[in-house]
Amino acid sequence: MRQRRIETVQSQPQEPAIASPISSAYLHIPFCRRRCFYCDFPIAVVGERRDRTPSQSIAPYLTALTAEITLTAARSTPQPLETVFFGGGTPSLLAPEQIDQLLTALDRTFGLAAGAEIAMEIDPGTFTLAQLQGYQSAGVNRFSLGAQAFQDDLLQTCGRSHSVAEIYEAVEMIRRAQIDNFSLDLISGLPHQTRDHWQNSLEAAIALDPAHLSCYDLVLEPVTPFGKRYRPGETPLPDDDLTADLYRIAQTHLTAAGYDHYEISNYARPGFACRHNRTYWENRPYYAFGMGAASYTDGIRFSRPRTRQAYYDWLAAGAQRPDAPETASDRLLETLMLGLRLREGVNLDRFTPSEQTQIRATLAPYAAQGWVILGADAIALTDPEGFLFSNTILASLFAQFDPDSAPW
Repeated sequence: MRQRRIETVQSQPQEPAIASPISSAYLHIPFCRRRCFYCDFPIAVVGERRDRTPSQSIAPYLTALTAEITLTAARSTPQPLETVFFGGGTPSLLAPEQIDQLLTALDRTFGLAAGAEIAMEIDPGTFTLAQLQGYQSAGVNRFSLGAQAFQDDLLQTCGRSHSVAEIYEAVEMIRRAQIDNFSLDLISGLPHQTRDHWQNSLEAAIALDPAHLSCYDLVLEPVTPFGKRYRPGETPLPDDDLTADLYRIAQTHLTAAGYDHYEISNYARPGFACRHNRTYWENRPYYAFGMGAASYTDGIRFSRPRTRQAYYDWLAAGAQRPDAPETASDRLLETLMLGLRLREGVNLDRFTPSEQTQIRATLAPYAAQGWVILGADAIALTDPEGFLFSNTILASLFAQFDPDSAPW
């Protein structure tokens, strides 16, 4: 496997552009050892595989994924990719040679820009030091480790396949591989989770000194075991007041530790914000490949079939997507919904003077409450209160511009 080390570069906020070239790609790797009890993602369970040999079902999927990459490039005007993100699923169930195969396909068809961010999700207990070094050689330069909690009983409650000890073992391998750009994922609002649990997890994570931390609030998806078993706000889930407190605790602890709260769920050391995810939050277009993956190209948002066979059939039939682009109202609301997740918010020059007037009028009551900052040229949510009540604020914007499309 040839060396393709792409150096990490520090990220800088960019001015969003509605009609910008496509320079980001997401690749969905659906394979998991088991399905976590909160997970609604399109995945394929391959079992524990403690010997870490790749499942034989992976190779045919990678062939299909490569075919979609090639077909998409032939229908596009390719330019070098600035960011690539391997999500899942559990991409670290792939061998380094398989990650290299996919990056080679992207490099051949689109090109990989100098200094591109090549990010990959990894789970504790699914990789070795040699694998990490192989991923680095293939070009991966950012790793996101799914820790979720630092209590074994909470990990078991969630159906996670790793232990707390394996989190520490994974970080030790990351250190030995001299990887500076790595992130830890944590989840708040879990069943039986207390303030002490959450504070201990945050303190343990801070002690490991990742460059980036993602703190997600549990979402109950109806088809998941958690969605069938629990109701929001009812024991053993934290109630709304405790959930809000957990959010505030994370904001206090992480900002005090020097992390920049740059997005509603994300914290980073200076220069280590996730460049790929900014593509989404700035509502810029991006490619996506693989079963269930959602792309945004030519003003069209499209999700691929959510099972492997349906995805293979879709590819065999020509990989057609819908023809209808989003409406002006869709674009406006998506720009607000995504952009207000960022601390800097949304530049108002993305909207017409009439739209700006409506937006300001809708948000004025929330500005009076201290939840919104109405600047001369931009609008933003305050941290943490505005972020905490973002759904309420966004519901008012949807009611103003397109009440039938509100997602709540």
